[in-house]
Amino acid sequence: MTAGSRRRFLIVDDDRDLGLLLKEYFAGMSVDTAIASDGAKGLAQAVDGGFDLVILDVMLPVLDGFEVLRQIRTRSNVPIIMLTARRERDDRLAGLRSGADDYLPKPFDPDELLARANAILRRVDQAESKTPDIVLPGNVVIDAASRSVRASDQVLDLTSLEFAILDLLARPMGRVVSRDEISGALYQRPAQVYDRTIDVHISRLRRKLETAQLSIRGIRNSGYALVTAGSEL
Repeated sequence: MTAGSRRRFLIVDDDRDLGLLLKEYFAGMSVDTAIASDGAKGLAQAVDGGFDLVILDVMLPVLDGFEVLRQIRTRSNVPIIMLTARRERDDRLAGLRSGADDYLPKPFDPDELLARANAILRRVDQAESKTPDIVLPGNVVIDAASRSVRASDQVLDLTSLEFAILDLLARPMGRVVSRDEISGALYQRPAQVYDRTIDVHISRLRRKLETAQLSIRGIRNSGYALVTAGSEL
């Protein structure tokens, strides 16, 4: 994103009053917004591009939020914050496992939503500004400018958050990175004891790295480290 340009958010929610409230709030924060009132419309707008972030409700007509999220992730790595009136832990984990960057239960404070959005976007901007590329064992290349990862010239399908975790673990490879450091880099807040958000993202990333012969090792009471598959720290 260029300096001085305005952010663009997509709000996918069938609550018209909430959508208009957020649109007015974001306008005062120099953020342009578009609103989609059902899952099918939201999906079409999200994959069409042009948005810095998508705010996606779970309970939607036509297509529910989980299905919209899954379909977006097959075509785009745009950052996504999910909203829900349901507070069940399984719903939150399902969203994170499907590729959401963060999750916020309703009712919520718009200031908190914006703070979470800004934390995600700062992390994306920081990743884009990092140089040079990182070359890892197995001919794996982390391209900071395009926020992509190639393994033997094959691009790995990572979300923006998964890319940020890998980028952090790879600078340098083998360094033990604490949960607080990961949470601070991703969300600008310490890790919470009972919050499994980071664990879910690590688990997804670990599976995607199998083809690249890389592994994320959990270090008890310390954090995580990126190593070559089968190696010991």
